Amino acid sequence: MTDQLLVDTDGAVGWITFNNPAKHNALSVAMWRALPEALDRLEADPAIRVIVLKGAGKKAFVSGADISEFATERASEAAVAAYDELAEGATHRLRNADRPTIAMIQGYCMGGGLGLAIACDLRIAGAGATFAIPAARLGVGYRIGSLQLLTDLVGPAFAKEILITARRFSAAEAERIGLVNQAVPDDSLDETIERYCAGIAANAPLSMRASKRMIAELARGGAEGVDSMLCEELVTACFTSADYTEGRTAFMEKRAPKFTGR
Repeated sequence: MTDQLLVDTDGAVGWITFNNPAKHNALSVAMWRALPEALDRLEADPAIRVIVLKGAGKKAFVSGADISEFATERASEAAVAAYDELAEGATHRLRNADRPTIAMIQGYCMGGGLGLAIACDLRIAGAGATFAIPAARLGVGYRIGSLQLLTDLVGPAFAKEILITARRFSAAEAERIGLVNQAVPDDSLDETIERYCAGIAANAPLSMRASKRMIAELARGGAEGVDSMLCEELVTACFTSADYTEGRTAFMEKRAPKFTGR
C-alpha cells in the first residue's frame, strides 16, 4: 500500500481515497498498484456492503495520470506496455468488485480518473465537477477495453465527442449524456452519497451481486452471448438463500429486512 491511497471503513461503507491533493490526486504508479489490494482488504470484511471511491480535498476526484512519471514509467514501448497492463489490471479489478461501488466526484475527473469512475457501478457528481479525456491533446492512445466501457455507458456518438474534441464537460452535461448517474449541488454531495450508501447497505448482497454479474455478462455479449449457466447459478443462489426467506418474512411482517449475505 501507499499513503497516496487511503483505505477506511465506516459501518457498512468502505472508503478508498486517492490522496495526492498537491497534484489534484493525479494517479501515480503506486496508486495503480495499491488499488487492487485496497479492494481486496475491504471485500475481506463481511460488514462492508458498499465501497466509495473519492479524491482527497475538494478540487479533484482524480485529474488523470501523473504526467511527471511519464519520463520514467512510459518512455519506451516496453514501459508503456507495462504501465498499461498495470492500469488495466487495476481497472478490471474495480469493474469486477464483489461489492457495489460508487465514484464520489467533485472537481476534476479526467483521463484515467474518468476511466476509474466509469469502472464503478454508480457515479455521483457535485455540480462543480469537470470531466474530460484529453488523450488527443497528449498524443495518447486508449486501449480497446477502456473505449468499450465508455461507449457502453454513453453510446458511440458521445464517446466520439469526448475523445475527438478532448473538451471539458460540465457535471450537467455529464448527467445529460449518461456519463454520471446524478449531478447534485456541491454542498449536497456528502448527504447524497450517505443516502445512496444507506440504501445499498440495506439491500440483499446476493441479489446485488447477481445483478452486477449478469449485467456485466449482457454488456460483454448481449443476451445471446451470456454464460447462461453462470446466470442461472446466480439466480438460484438468491432463491435458496437465507436472505430470500428473510425478505419474504419481513415483507409479510411489515418490517425492514435484516440481510446477512447468506
